[in-house]
Amino acid sequence: MANEATEKVHVLIIGSGPAGYTAAIYAARANMKPVLYQGIQPGGQLTITTEVENYPGYPEGIQGPEMMVNFEKQAARMGADIRYGLATKVDFSVQPYKVWIDEEKLIEADAVIISTGASAKWLGLPSEERLNGFGVSACAVCDGFFFRGKEVAIVGAGDTAAEEAIYLSKLCTTVHMFIRKDKMRASKVMQDRVLATPNIKVYWNSDTEEILGEKKVEAVRIRNNQTQEATEIPISGFFVAIGHQPNSDIFKGYINMDETGYILTEPGTSKTNLEGVFAAGDVQDKNYRQAVTAAGSGCMAALDAERYLSAKY
Repeated sequence: MANEATEKVHVLIIGSGPAGYTAAIYAARANMKPVLYQGIQPGGQLTITTEVENYPGYPEGIQGPEMMVNFEKQAARMGADIRYGLATKVDFSVQPYKVWIDEEKLIEADAVIISTGASAKWLGLPSEERLNGFGVSACAVCDGFFFRGKEVAIVGAGDTAAEEAIYLSKLCTTVHMFIRKDKMRASKVMQDRVLATPNIKVYWNSDTEEILGEKKVEAVRIRNNQTQEATEIPISGFFVAIGHQPNSDIFKGYINMDETGYILTEPGTSKTNLEGVFAAGDVQDKNYRQAVTAAGSGCMAALDAERYLSAKY
């Protein structure tokens, strides 16, 4: 590789969204001259949500994409160097750490903050994609509020699906819960809670065939995969809770992760198993996955990086 394609930076932030942009704001204010590459989805998952009502400081709520534009502008105003580009490969075996952008440009960094997020897993239905943001959601805690007093459906069989079904049951008249098999994967205590909640109706052996509605969710058609009987259920919201996939593949072999690919950090810090490499936001948080917690961990990562760099350089 030609030398002119290599660039040396002090702090490299991989990924945007609340964690990456907040890390950039703090790192820029600390005069660390951060370079941030936005990744495949600048602004992260909030750019595919509509109204955000649970982020402090916005009494009227704010549209997700607008909020991420504000985060980006603030980071840029502080002096962060924000660029388009996707990290496609890394070599963390020696310092400075090497990161390739779009398979061609090589960045060498003294410290790296990973904030690549996690992507919701979807069913893969065209109607699900078309109505995403118009009644289809992958986050009950984010969007359940908009369906107060209405009927909703949720698909999923794990602990997250069980938690989200119970959360929705406190807001909605009925929660229709679709499970593909004849049993749930969730822990026994969560299963018991779901089955003991009177307004959660569980449908076993059920596949979601199509979400119905032109401009918004109006109903869902499910099919029992044993009897092949189809049922249409009128609903206003459809929640997908079949899991998230952390965007961490390129770091495998260097960074310690759990069995599903979430990056492991030292409790109470953003530190990974490699000195000078930090992780923030949903790529290391499978429990909360909120904009405000991601922003908080982005702040932690920038402060951890600042302390690391000032001690080392």
